[in-house]
Amino acid sequence: MRGKKRRPLSFFLLLGPGVLAAMADNDAGGLVSYTVTGAKFGWAVFVPLALCLTAVTYTVQEMAMRLGVASEKGYTRLLRERYGTGWMVLQVTALFVENQLTLLTEFVGMSAGLELLGFPVVAAVAVSVCLVLSISVFSGYESKQRFGLGIGLFNLLFLVFACFARPAAGAAQSLSLCTGQPFRWYLAALVGNAVAPWMIFYQSGAYSESGQRLRRIRCGRRDTLVGCVCQAAVAAALIFIGSSVFGVIPDVENAGAPQIVAALNARYGPLAGALFALGLFDSGLLAAVTVSLSSSWSVAESLGWSKSMSDSFREAPGFYAVYAFSVLLAAGMALVPGLRLNGIAVFVQAAGGVLMTPILIFLTFLTSSRGVMGEYANGKREKIRAWFCTGILTAASLFTIVIAVR
Repeated sequence: MRGKKRRPLSFFLLLGPGVLAAMADNDAGGLVSYTVTGAKFGWAVFVPLALCLTAVTYTVQEMAMRLGVASEKGYTRLLRERYGTGWMVLQVTALFVENQLTLLTEFVGMSAGLELLGFPVVAAVAVSVCLVLSISVFSGYESKQRFGLGIGLFNLLFLVFACFARPAAGAAQSLSLCTGQPFRWYLAALVGNAVAPWMIFYQSGAYSESGQRLRRIRCGRRDTLVGCVCQAAVAAALIFIGSSVFGVIPDVENAGAPQIVAALNARYGPLAGALFALGLFDSGLLAAVTVSLSSSWSVAESLGWSKSMSDSFREAPGFYAVYAFSVLLAAGMALVPGLRLNGIAVFVQAAGGVLMTPILIFLTFLTSSRGVMGEYANGKREKIRAWFCTGILTAASLFTIVIAVR
């Protein structure tokens, strides 16, 4: 009887920074781009690819988690200590710029979701800002984490939606469409969205608190695995849902949330469109919180400020100031009229894949160092997996640069 009572608690202990980071990766831009990918190319190529990328995502996230636990330091601080201030400044600056573009897509997505539910655009952005900033009023990291998990678990409803979705005629035989530059951009975006740069800074920072290392690494691995599986499953579900309106949206290349909602309403009724709009807002909210936190962690750590999420605003004013600045800047940018979420999201996701390559190289070096990791350094198998993933992302980055130049 006692063992049975512990099972639900054991399950919920799996939910932590790994789940938050992975689920936030299915952000507002990702939700739209995944759905448009299915509507444009069908599911035959992209659903298997999204599921296969789970192994890459887990390998990278597990190293970031293990780095934080074993070293009790964040990635930014270790980068400065081991490779100098120059590399640290370069990567933190690039991350901050990338994060701001990502945050722009989140606020455009959140406001688009609320607009589809009847909110005026200014009110939609104001509500989004208030909710994202509200995390600073929660006391302690655990309450902030529960807030994020409560948001993220909503998107698992897309798995249920996908079970009832019916792919349109031709959606499974669309291999002939998978050529040309548009396909290559969406392919690069899918790879870039699977492993976003901010996830490394967020997860290593979230796990850098002191504690029992072996136990925390074991729990962290389970937490990360659950998150990566959920992330890939939701991504595949969204592509599959998009394939149900394959050939229905007239100008799918320029399609955005309104066109997707209209197509889903026509095929499944108004409840489907409302679910998509809520999911768009929910995805943007979770990602806006976690992406802003990764900016705050990296900047605060690079400047030697207090960066614990358990600290109050008075105890870590610099940390929360960076958080608020990132949020307000992105919200202001989102008020610029005529921004297309899908186009911005695909570009940001592809650019993130390019930025991820040097971060992953340094992450592999750090997690392979006995001086940093001690007994928890990468073994032979971990090194092979790490460099294999690095090779995949390097190839994807070169691929993205080539199609951008063309």
